[in-house]
Amino acid sequence: MHKIAQKPRCWLDSATHHYWLTREGLALLDFHRQARLASGGFAALDGEGRIPDGAGADTMITGRMAHSYALAALQGVPGAAALSEHAICALDGVLRDERHGGWYSADPATADDHTKQCYIHHFVALGAATATHAGIPGAAALLDEVVGVIEARFWSSEEQAFVESYHRDWSELADYRGGNSNMHGVELCLALADVLAQPVWLDRALAVVERMIHRHAVTRHYRILEHFHGDWSEWPDYNADQLDDDFYPYGATPGHGFEWSRLMLHLEAALESRGRAAPPWLLSDATALFDASLRDGWATDGVAGLVYTVDWDGRPSSRRRRHWTHVEALAAAAAFLGRTNEAHYEHWYRQFWDFVDTTFIDRQRGGWYQELDKTLAIDPNAGDVKPDLYHAYQGTLLPRLPLAPNLALTVERL
Repeated sequence: MHKIAQKPRCWLDSATHHYWLTREGLALLDFHRQARLASGGFAALDGEGRIPDGAGADTMITGRMAHSYALAALQGVPGAAALSEHAICALDGVLRDERHGGWYSADPATADDHTKQCYIHHFVALGAATATHAGIPGAAALLDEVVGVIEARFWSSEEQAFVESYHRDWSELADYRGGNSNMHGVELCLALADVLAQPVWLDRALAVVERMIHRHAVTRHYRILEHFHGDWSEWPDYNADQLDDDFYPYGATPGHGFEWSRLMLHLEAALESRGRAAPPWLLSDATALFDASLRDGWATDGVAGLVYTVDWDGRPSSRRRRHWTHVEALAAAAAFLGRTNEAHYEHWYRQFWDFVDTTFIDRQRGGWYQELDKTLAIDPNAGDVKPDLYHAYQGTLLPRLPLAPNLALTVERL
């Protein structure tokens, strides 16, 4: 008599897996404490966990640190609140443009780019929102100010989307619209809807998702087009000679496909938690995005892991392996597992974590490798750097939290 095959036990039902995630999250928090600058804010670390000579505060990193250490403070990690407050102070000080308003992308004493970028303002706001919920001094006033700037400068009621960037004095708006800033705009909208108890942010998130995914990605086999002209006409060949660009690469980014798919599940849950009907295409498009990102990304060049970008026929363009793409993939798999309870997502949740564990975690020096080349070695073009806590740390949290409300409101359960 043959035994009936049993469905594999879900890792997220395992106390051992929860312990592993907690331990890894705490190790990441401890490693990235070293990024604190005595002069204010946080800088990118090198592979040894040191701040390079002459490095100044980076606004994106500082905003992400405000967010991450506020989450840690909510969990009860000693010293985390002080680190979040250190980030908030820098965002309210050296990184703010006192003359024209808004925020620089980095300390103007060490960086030449003084443009006002939507992407950067979203992380200032995310850090302030999470820190506000955690009761970090100064965060609520900062949140009020940055939300005011975002609503006045970056949210376009006419376009129902976020615009990209301005000159330092706000005198000229760039003739470009970007998918990355709008994706993190959706992330911010979900946070603001809960932290500020303002459901209007969910309407904005839904409008952005409808444009970026339901209108544009659907027609490209769920490969997300991220570059547009200022009138939202498609710009598919943007940066065709910049395949490895960190923020504006040519082609489709499977890691963003996973990230969008997860955010869409959060949005569906956020709407339904308020008694609102979510459009059916949210789930169907999210599911198709996950599948397409897996189709295009995983080992499509014959090497394990997710490629960074693909062209519009799904051929690998940049074969670098970046840690954040794998974190977003595993977080999305966990979200779909919670939403559907399908074994398919359990399989990929385990697969992605196994790859992260064996490939990106640096057990000799601490932290995670930021990115590797196509041979899974440190990429000489990118350098041996470890600037990012945000993606990796959230990867240890999101799988264990509900889809709604926002993680800032639920992380205390862990």
